[in-house]
Amino acid sequence: MHAYRIGKISGQWENFTPPIQGGVFRSQEEQDAAAAGLAALHKLDSASTTGYDSAYVSEDSSDSSVEGLEDAQMRQRLISGSPKPESVGFASIEDAAFTKAAQDGLSSKETYIANSIQHNIDADLDKYPSLDAATQRDIAVKFQALHERVRNEGYYDLRPIEYGKEMLRYTALFIVFVTLLNKGWYFFSACFLGLFWHQIMFTAHDAGHRGITADITKDTMIGIFIADFCCGLSIGWWKSSHNVHHLVTNSPEHDPDIQNVPLFATSPSFFDSITSTYYGGFVFPWDAFAGVAVLFQKYTYYPIMAVARFNLYILSWGYLLSPRSRTKGKMWWTRPTEIVGISVYFFMFFYVCLWRSIPTWTSRAIFLLTSHLITMPLHVQITLSHWGTSTADLGPAESFAQRQLRTTMDVACPQWLDFIHGGLQFQAVHHLFPRVPRHNLRKLQALVRDFCKETEIEYLIHDFVAGNGKVLGKLQEVADQARILAACQAHMAATGESGLH
Repeated sequence: MHAYRIGKISGQWENFTPPIQGGVFRSQEEQDAAAAGLAALHKLDSASTTGYDSAYVSEDSSDSSVEGLEDAQMRQRLISGSPKPESVGFASIEDAAFTKAAQDGLSSKETYIANSIQHNIDADLDKYPSLDAATQRDIAVKFQALHERVRNEGYYDLRPIEYGKEMLRYTALFIVFVTLLNKGWYFFSACFLGLFWHQIMFTAHDAGHRGITADITKDTMIGIFIADFCCGLSIGWWKSSHNVHHLVTNSPEHDPDIQNVPLFATSPSFFDSITSTYYGGFVFPWDAFAGVAVLFQKYTYYPIMAVARFNLYILSWGYLLSPRSRTKGKMWWTRPTEIVGISVYFFMFFYVCLWRSIPTWTSRAIFLLTSHLITMPLHVQITLSHWGTSTADLGPAESFAQRQLRTTMDVACPQWLDFIHGGLQFQAVHHLFPRVPRHNLRKLQALVRDFCKETEIEYLIHDFVAGNGKVLGKLQEVADQARILAACQAHMAATGESGLH
């Protein structure tokens, strides 16, 4: 990012509302005109001729509350000639939707969605530290100090011996798979192939984060070998979606990891047919099929996770064949190398392994399904860390650390089970420090716990069973909301009256 830096900010930085969320940005000329307008309004203030409260318009007001800041933001828009925003709450999509619904008397569907979203926002505002500038600045400063300590104490340092142990495990699993395949024990061979895929993808994850060698070329080559050649999944697609997921975790409009309509919905925001920024403006329609499928998502969760790997093939090829996969500069070679790698995988697995090595269609079907079903725990674990947590947008005032801890959950397990989870059961820790090697996350967890106690941010952690309960509970909660919405719409269709009483 250094190539794009145009300057440094002295003093404290205040986040802007992004344009995609309604932020208004003005040129220098427009700012000068706004300043002239502000001066004119001050004269009106002194003469008490305006309809505004003096504290509302005064630059010298000592009111540092959130309300004062919101008033100032609204005033700035009024001066610049911008229309009055629908909401000055937390500058979020959800907040604006709720206020607009209340002001404009929208349909029962829109009002219900807005109220449901606002309920989630209010719950988080009650549960987490205040969004006032001083509190969030204090959290940011303490997180910077923690990050400095993480660097100084060597948490970013790679421990090659840990990867050596993993390579022995991967190699053993692969050898057993090939041996059993040659002996005709197809079911057990498929189990070991699935375990091989499950385990080796943890290293591909590290390579995608440039967390192995810290060199983008070397780590990309490692990632392509593991993900594309060994597993048939595009590391480029994974980085494209996963990096966005880390930046805007659990945002219905932006995070592709939770954009799974019509099969799943983890937020009432999806009831309004959201437009995905990641997929270039693609609209996830809330149609009749989605309205029915989501009602049963608690029950379809595990069956769909069992076959989720097949969907990753589709997403990988969709990415590689789209313009989004084209890279420029010194990394131009990644796309063609990925296409070669993933093509070799499909040839080796579907032709050499399935077609040439297994004699009957029944055995082939069993092998195909078993090898892919074995990876199910990995897909459950990936969703476990986020699907049971908040999707509310509290706006740009929220600090990075609070946002990540609010939308991410860790999974508690004994140390000897770390190899099953690959070390990625520490998702909250990982989201705070994405490039810290997996093998250091358990040790780093103690520092994150202390940070959470100091800042009074809840550290979300549950064992595997309880975590699954959280996810299922969230899926049921959204399903219940969808059921109520459908009942309201049916009532309106039958009587012509509002269904919200």
